[in-house]
Amino acid sequence: MSDRSLDDLRIDVGRLVARIEELGEIGRVLGPNGERGCARLALTDADRDGRDLVVSWMRDLGLDVAIDAIGNVFATRPGRDSSLAPVMTGSHIDTVRTGGRFDGNLGVLGGLEVIETLIRHDVETERGIAVAFFTDEEGARFAPDMLGSLVHVGGLPLEEALDIRAADDGARVGDELQRIGYAGPLPCPAAAFPHAFVELHIEQGPILEDEGVQIGVVEGVQGISWTEVTVTGQSAHAGTTPMRLRRDPGVVAARLTAFVRDLTRELGGDQVGTVGRMEFHPNLVNVVPASVTFTVDVRNTDEATLRVAEQRVHAELQRLVEEEGCGATTRTLARFEPVEFDPAMIDLVESTAQRLGCSTRRMPSGAGHDAQMLARVCPTSMIFVPSANGLSHNLAEHTDAADLERGANTLLHVLIERAGL
Repeated sequence: MSDRSLDDLRIDVGRLVARIEELGEIGRVLGPNGERGCARLALTDADRDGRDLVVSWMRDLGLDVAIDAIGNVFATRPGRDSSLAPVMTGSHIDTVRTGGRFDGNLGVLGGLEVIETLIRHDVETERGIAVAFFTDEEGARFAPDMLGSLVHVGGLPLEEALDIRAADDGARVGDELQRIGYAGPLPCPAAAFPHAFVELHIEQGPILEDEGVQIGVVEGVQGISWTEVTVTGQSAHAGTTPMRLRRDPGVVAARLTAFVRDLTRELGGDQVGTVGRMEFHPNLVNVVPASVTFTVDVRNTDEATLRVAEQRVHAELQRLVEEEGCGATTRTLARFEPVEFDPAMIDLVESTAQRLGCSTRRMPSGAGHDAQMLARVCPTSMIFVPSANGLSHNLAEHTDAADLERGANTLLHVLIERAGL
């Protein structure tokens, strides 16, 4: 193609939307108002079926498909020079239990659409272009999140990852990979890493839509700290035990939940915090619980402030359990420092989007992404597109086709630039 016609090259948004819709039917969940979401927890039967569908699309395009020992899938269109490391894109296809159709899936299927566009227009690149989907990005079944990409880059030993068990049913990662047929032969960590990595993703927040901006140019990912807390007290009859004699772990859990919210307001800035899961035992209306297990999620773009938040939460937990006469244990589920993306890659995303006529905004990512793991081993960046009403991890999650198209076209031209012609 001539330089002029290459500048005019665009993806087929209808084809992209059709794939998103078809994948979204696997694990489909319907909301009370007709919302169409997904429940494809990592390494479940639904995840297997989603994997099988995406791999079939990869093979239909004649791509070289490979699977590693943690179940990450890589599909590559070779470049003219096989000695050069490929440029990679991708994301994940697992979801939370009440997830949407776009989170993660856009990055994988947008990458496939870029490759199909190049194939159909007979555009060759010097380097190969690979699209990947990584295992258990959400961490909704197996903690930590970004598990597959973390193992891929050597941040967690494979043997340790394979032995992780699900919080709900005790299933083991290694056993589930074998069961669904995705325990692959490629080594972890990888023997070689990509030349560069760029991930297309929905924003999962309200900023782009609120400001009327079309493309988010992601500068980095904020630090993430997940802690599981178990508070133990004394199970007792709710009607006969005087309040002064109670050792109620539910009170500790409730007060720490409120403290986390108050702490975010006190620290201000980018500090966020959430108590997202809470389990009482026994979970009965007329019994003071014997124990409460809950999670604390705190995040910040600044590592020093994140550490302050962690210390403050821990100190308040100790104060509360002493006051109530309870005991407490904690377990770290995930801990990642803030990540800054490659400046040249950030600039490339910004200039490419603007050249395509899109408005842009530089911004951090509040959510964790596989890109933050790849940033350890190669130049990395991300492209955000707006989320309707700022919703994600929600059955009503939605991004308009026009926004999908702008994001995928930006991805197309960034990949072309990095892969070379």
